[in-house]
Amino acid sequence: MFPTVPDRVLTGLARTEGGPDALYLLVRDQDTRRLLVLRAVLDAAEAADPAVCDAGRKARLRDDWALLAEADRAASPEAGEAGPAGSPARARLFHPLTGPWARSCLRGLDGGPGAEADDRARTLHRDLAHFSAVAAVAAAVAGLPFATRLTARAGVLTLPSLGALHTAAAGDVTVDVTHRDGVLTIRQPDAPDVRVHLANGTGAWSGAPAWTPAHTLPALLPSAPPMPLDDLDPYREPPYSSHRGSLSGVATLDDAERKRWLQAWNGTAVALRSGGAHRFTEAAALLRCLVPLKTPPEAGAGRGSCSATRREAFGALLSSTPPDPVTFAATLVHELQHAKLAALGDLVTLHRAGPEPRYFAPWRPDPRPYDGLLQGTYSHLALASFHQRRALLGRPSERARAWSQHARYHAQVGAALPALVGSPDLTPPGRRFVDEMAATYQRMADHPAPRDHTARAQAYVASVRALWTRRHAPALPLPNE
Repeated sequence: MFPTVPDRVLTGLARTEGGPDALYLLVRDQDTRRLLVLRAVLDAAEAADPAVCDAGRKARLRDDWALLAEADRAASPEAGEAGPAGSPARARLFHPLTGPWARSCLRGLDGGPGAEADDRARTLHRDLAHFSAVAAVAAAVAGLPFATRLTARAGVLTLPSLGALHTAAAGDVTVDVTHRDGVLTIRQPDAPDVRVHLANGTGAWSGAPAWTPAHTLPALLPSAPPMPLDDLDPYREPPYSSHRGSLSGVATLDDAERKRWLQAWNGTAVALRSGGAHRFTEAAALLRCLVPLKTPPEAGAGRGSCSATRREAFGALLSSTPPDPVTFAATLVHELQHAKLAALGDLVTLHRAGPEPRYFAPWRPDPRPYDGLLQGTYSHLALASFHQRRALLGRPSERARAWSQHARYHAQVGAALPALVGSPDLTPPGRRFVDEMAATYQRMADHPAPRDHTARAQAYVASVRALWTRRHAPALPLPNE
């Protein structure tokens, strides 16, 4: 069912590049897997015990799926709002944050009796209610007239990609929604009706103070839809508070923060291209939405930032407010490598190493499992390449900083590669992949950083290794030499 990965695609990706055909392969496969997960939700709901998912909720789930299918059929092939997914319905199903929703549904449907059964049931009921809102949005964007009943969660009705309504009452509130001729009418108890007008292409507006519109940034490509800047979706919050050690919580943006996002975003495309045309190509192909995070408290003078990707939310990038376009471009390069390698790992088994954390990674204070070391080395290799190109081809005023960044990442990769290359747990495709990573690292030596930058970077990595060894090596059965 799933496609094979040609050697030329594997080699291109190992270089942290990959042409349009490689990127298309990854995207198509992830979209296929999303459909399979959604099918699994439907099947699990149908098979669930009535105590977990009763007949009424099963019937509503079938009705919502039928509405999505009708929206898919009704969509015009040239509908601009559908974007690369092909229709408003598919755009909603392939939207990154639909992935965490589906995973949450499966966890709830898989639950049995126990101390946490009531909490799981409440979460599942909210999850299934959210799918009704997803179906309503797809139908509205496709132009279908309808009337439906939805449920606001904790006083907020989120209509993904359109906006959110703050209800007059707190808690979970039932609201009636109708759509006709591009206008949604939302009716709730003890409050005036709210009329929401669908915008041309994306989003929706209303004169009602209770309505918060969804926000977007300009598209990276003229032919693409705007980039969602999603600070409303209830599934944007990662399932744990700390991701890779320093992830802050999700943010709800005010006008000043949105302006700062726009300022950084407007220069990001140019900054990406300055590090290689393929960096812009991969961002345009892979990135589907941005999720704002709070600025980490340890950030000084507004310059610090944090970022992450989520395996179950392919196409989403979580980031605090970017301080400037170049920094954000580097963040995109870093995080999109994680997305690429995770997607490739779904298609090809690169290694069979266990999860034990035992490897030295110069960018982390703690020991890493082999897969974590591979992920980190891959993203740092891309950053070394990105900054080297900027140093070689950029403006003179930017070269010193670019060389400094390149030297740091290059030295870090050099310290991590021996453990990757020497692993006996690599599969044949994994061996080709890691060997090509090493060759890419070695080719960078054809254009080395100035000696002072290289010396500082190597001294930094040596000091980090010495500290790590004192702290961790005595307790590790297989130290990373």
